[in-house]
Amino acid sequence: MHWSDVIAQRLAERGNDHIIATGITPSGEFHIGHLREILTGDMIARAARRAGLNAELVFVVDNADPLRKVYPFLDSSYEEFIGHQLGAIPAPNEDGEPDWNRYEREGWSYGDHFLEPFLMALKQIGVEPRLIPNLTSYREGKFADAAKKACDDPDAIREIIERVSGRELPADWFPWQPIDSKGSLDGLTITGYEYPLVMWTDQYGAKGQSDITKGEGKLPWRLDWPAKWGFNNITCEPFGKDHGAAGGSFATGVEIAAFFGHEPPQSLVYEWISLRGKGAMSSSTGNTVGPIEALRLVPPEILRLLIANSKPNKAIEFDTGMGLVNLADEYERLSSRDFAEELSNDTLSRRQRVQIEDAQAALRLSMVSAGEQAEATSVSFRHLALLAQIKPDDDGIWSSLIESGAISEPTSALSDRLMRMRAWTGSKHFPEEMRIEILSEPDETSLSQLDEEQRKVIHHIATELDAAEWTAEGITLAFKNAATHAEAPMRSMYRACYAMFMGSERGPRLAPILANCVREEVCGLAKSCAAQLS
Repeated sequence: MHWSDVIAQRLAERGNDHIIATGITPSGEFHIGHLREILTGDMIARAARRAGLNAELVFVVDNADPLRKVYPFLDSSYEEFIGHQLGAIPAPNEDGEPDWNRYEREGWSYGDHFLEPFLMALKQIGVEPRLIPNLTSYREGKFADAAKKACDDPDAIREIIERVSGRELPADWFPWQPIDSKGSLDGLTITGYEYPLVMWTDQYGAKGQSDITKGEGKLPWRLDWPAKWGFNNITCEPFGKDHGAAGGSFATGVEIAAFFGHEPPQSLVYEWISLRGKGAMSSSTGNTVGPIEALRLVPPEILRLLIANSKPNKAIEFDTGMGLVNLADEYERLSSRDFAEELSNDTLSRRQRVQIEDAQAALRLSMVSAGEQAEATSVSFRHLALLAQIKPDDDGIWSSLIESGAISEPTSALSDRLMRMRAWTGSKHFPEEMRIEILSEPDETSLSQLDEEQRKVIHHIATELDAAEWTAEGITLAFKNAATHAEAPMRSMYRACYAMFMGSERGPRLAPILANCVREEVCGLAKSCAAQLS
């Protein structure tokens, strides 16, 4: 059983109607690490619907959370907003300064600024959840019931948190964070409580009162989370391993939810996505690859497969170089498989059948539209990367693929993939080991570094290429014939070829590359190199 089907089965035991929640604080640029949470939720919702359940995906926007610090992408003027709620402060402009004009004109907040591009990426990737802005929930009084129970009996809440988490709360801790005289949640002292008002004194000496029914403040995170489960009717929620640790916020949330009078959701703990060689992704440090950036490079199905094909408890190392190539090729292999035929084999062991069913489910969940059939393009990511570098126009690529018999005509899926491929090959993420540049004229420096045996081969290469059949096989044969005539080993022949055609000592397989280049240009370059060494 695929992991999403396992969770769907557990949900079925709890009833027929389900709300699967995901939630992220919009404190900075969203990155593909955030995709793990929301795609995990989306895949659970799809599996639940496939199992016959009524399931809805919601995205809780934690814009009632405060700005923690002035991040590197913000102007120092944001110092005044530390502690202020993300949905109640202006968004940064392109210089990182508060955009007061748009905030006052449209109410465009800091949280909106970072949420909008993420929602655009989600739409491309087939995820359109119902949004639940947390700040709106506070202001509409949806937290009021939980807040009253907590404020009426703060000792009970304190006991749960201290016992389960194993840490001691400050003596002046109170289960409600009012907004102070300048709009911050930080630095207040609670001086009294009489429902629905929490009285306070702030760090500036101002005194005031906070109405919990109007959301003039918020619950601390360990109370905020279980409170949301109740009034949003959440029955399932995936979350990161930090929340799922022993004594973490889920463990305390389970008991606090019972105190509030409702059940905790079915949980699923997932591991982080890190960038290869750079560690865990972080919006605040800039160690990210954004979803929009990633979708410029690869089709959405490939990013969905990244999540669908990994068990939630397995860490994912996202590699924008060869890792993407391997992932895309895996998608092509899955797309070309006939799972129905494979599963009809009665001799399969239980383990083999589970592996096939898991692969089938991963491919199904990779589709942007649920129920959509995967379309194999019959062109590997590697080969398309090669063509995108040596063919400047798309028509040349289609002609090459049609002549080779790989396709009969370009499909919309293949056209979309080529568009993204050109963006990838032109980006910093494209792996150097796959980068191709065929010379237009001899590279004197590279040729001068060849020994006598390697130079001798070049004359024979020029002659053999001139008469070769212009296919990868024909060019390979020409190389072998040249080495034979020169009485040189193949290593000398290839060393000479890379110097002639790429100005390097080594590189990717040359024959398939040259076969897709203009014959006259390749043969002309070979002859020019031979003439230069005469």
